[in-house]
Amino acid sequence: WHIEKVERGFKNLRSSRNLSNNLPDDVVDSLLEAVATTGVDYCKRYYTMKKQILKSTQGLERFTWADRNASIDIGSASDHYSWEQAVDLVHKGYNKFSPTMADMFLEFIDQKRIDVPAQDGKRGGAYCSSAFGNGPFKLLNFTHSARDVATLAHESGHAVHFVLSYPQGILQFHPPLTLAETASIFGEMIVFRDLLEKTPSDEDRLAMLMSKIDDIINSVVRQCSFDKFEEKVHTMRVKGTVTPEEMSKAWRECTIEYYGEEGEVFDTYENTSNLYAYVSHFHHVPFYVYAYAFGDLLVGSLYGAYMKQPEGFEDKLLDLLRAGGTKDFVDAVEPFGLDPKSPTFWKDALNAHLGGLMEEAEALSKKLGYSA
Repeated sequence: WHIEKVERGFKNLRSSRNLSNNLPDDVVDSLLEAVATTGVDYCKRYYTMKKQILKSTQGLERFTWADRNASIDIGSASDHYSWEQAVDLVHKGYNKFSPTMADMFLEFIDQKRIDVPAQDGKRGGAYCSSAFGNGPFKLLNFTHSARDVATLAHESGHAVHFVLSYPQGILQFHPPLTLAETASIFGEMIVFRDLLEKTPSDEDRLAMLMSKIDDIINSVVRQCSFDKFEEKVHTMRVKGTVTPEEMSKAWRECTIEYYGEEGEVFDTYENTSNLYAYVSHFHHVPFYVYAYAFGDLLVGSLYGAYMKQPEGFEDKLLDLLRAGGTKDFVDAVEPFGLDPKSPTFWKDALNAHLGGLMEEAEALSKKLGYSA
């Protein structure tokens, strides 16, 4: 990575990746700065609340790194959706902001382009794959949960994006990393809001909100902490070989920078020093990880634009998706009234996307007596 940077005259460590993502360096720098400040503030505030809730509801004594994604075991709602219910929820959710996408979703169902059930020998997780011109194929592991409904909405967004961008040709139909999650996360957010409205109690609503914020913190703050780790390691590598001990030290420094000193929020960071080793992106796609934060916060901004002005939103969104990889980010979002070159763009996105959910969760937690 260092040799390519020097020989090809790239300005900084991320310039090559930014170029492939159709992004100016300053937009990425602004994103990382916003997450390292405003995002970190939300992160510490969130996990402080979660620690209090886990102590109140599940008798947690020590809040360790392994507890950060623990589910909140409150509420009485049955988290069970039939496949038919899931399809209906996603179709109705899509239809709110794009009847075109809703119709395409039903076509994928009718054409049996989804491997739905979880079964022995099947790989875990979910994905959407698309051979150019032949249409998408989705793999799910559907176990009837609300999360599985959201996953169906997410992967179907990818499928729609692929099909709409096919006219750009095989070399340009695939969107850059920063726009690749636009349809998927937007569809997922709409369906999440619909599911949230159906929750029967404050406890169930809080549990759903906490699960959603878990995902956003992981996509935004956690991934930017990964990016910071890469920056540290690549910077050290210029001066010579980086030892495992130096890499572990860099990893711990980044954890503290983004989550607080040991004892501030998390009671201990024991057994975390070597976790960098499992992140395959570091080895195969350097500086990929900021794209997760980028995509999540972009959708937060688009969702805000949709809520303010739903009229005409579908046409703008479909145009963005049809562009595939032919538009840079700044031009792609300009029709929505968004200016990513604004110094407050990413801070505003964090406040709107993460801040709104945080305020809902904090109000419910206080109402239920879990936190002060």
